[in-house]
Amino acid sequence: MSDLFETVKGQQDIFKKLLSYVPGFNGYIERANRRASDKLLRDQVALRYTELAGRASAMQKDIGGAGQIDFLDEMDSAALKLRTFSDRIKNASYGYSGFFDAVKINEKELAQIYAFDAAFFDLAGQISSGLDTLEASIGGEGLKAAIRNVDALARQVIETYDRRYQVITGSAAL
Repeated sequence: MSDLFETVKGQQDIFKKLLSYVPGFNGYIERANRRASDKLLRDQVALRYTELAGRASAMQKDIGGAGQIDFLDEMDSAALKLRTFSDRIKNASYGYSGFFDAVKINEKELAQIYAFDAAFFDLAGQISSGLDTLEASIGGEGLKAAIRNVDALARQVIETYDRRYQVITGSAAL
């Protein structure tokens, strides 16, 4: 995650570098860079979950084709959770508020937000593995358990997002 911040920071034009020598202005640039890096990070999380949701949706056809139509609603529920999360993270509040924003994020809260974002990537890996297992289970006995595992992981992603949002809004102590 700090690589994203460093990438954004390295892309400053000469004007911003000059202004960074002005007392007080450097902090403003740091906040702007953190916001930009947070947006890049969230875009990557959203892209990953959009891919996972597409993969889960495509498996519904395979499940139906295998004659296991009893599991289609559960599979649709898991795919919907992944799509919904992807849409929510695309539109989430930035990880570091600007000077005039109503919600202020301090460094401790920003670190928590980045920890949540890292958890999204970890959970994406678990969901991908779960989808591998689910795909291998189509036509077999373990399909129901595989779908429930993916659904539970999708629910965990949404809960993680909700906790991330609480940090940003200050609506609950974590």
